[in-house]
Amino acid sequence: MKVLGVDPGTGRMGWAIVEKTKGKETLIDCGCLETPANTFLPIRLEKIYLFLNKLITKHKPESASIEDLFFAKNRKTVMSVGAARGVIILACKQAKLNINLYTPLQIKSSITGYGQADKKQMQFMVKNILKLKEIPEQDDAIDAVAAALTHLSRQSSFRA
Repeated sequence: MKVLGVDPGTGRMGWAIVEKTKGKETLIDCGCLETPANTFLPIRLEKIYLFLNKLITKHKPESASIEDLFFAKNRKTVMSVGAARGVIILACKQAKLNINLYTPLQIKSSITGYGQADKKQMQFMVKNILKLKEIPEQDDAIDAVAAALTHLSRQSSFRA
């Protein structure tokens, strides 16, 4: 199974393609899509939508695993991230992907066994699970990889 993992954001959206075959998870690709600060929100959303369409067409994942919104202090940030999340869900739905939403707590618990894990713990576990030589540079890309791994681990537990 191939999964698109997404960490929503308008300034920076983390993304990852992770595949599981014969019980082994493999990172196919990951990165961040960045849009310049102070860019008009509809332009940022269009860039996200078009990027995801190309990514989905190229890698053909069956499922999407999207980090769900959580409480934030800045209302403006929450609203723009919510808009980005809506565009992400729409792009995945139009591509007929199986869409799954996981909270940061669920993702951290799935990857580290501890829902309050910090960034270093997440990086360490993602590197070990995928047997990577190097950790992806951007935290948002790591979060997207972790979202994809969370979905793959939950799928395995349902099929046991």
